[in-house]
Amino acid sequence: MKTTEDAAYCTWMCLICGYVYDEAAGSPEEGIPAGTRWRDIPINWVCPECGARKDEFEMLEI
Repeated sequence: MKTTEDAAYCTWMCLICGYVYDEAAGSPEEGIPAGTRWRDIPINWVCPECGARKDEFEMLEI
């Protein structure tokens, strides 16, 4: 049985500007290492492109 940690990485898109956050790649330029899950990003993090909050992002379908 797979655990959540074993699950495939997800990709999240900002609904305001289209910026894409890929869990596998992270966002090193924003201080978020590769492999960081969306749920582990601080709630006060904002989109580096437009400043939108996390709740303005939606998981992309695989």
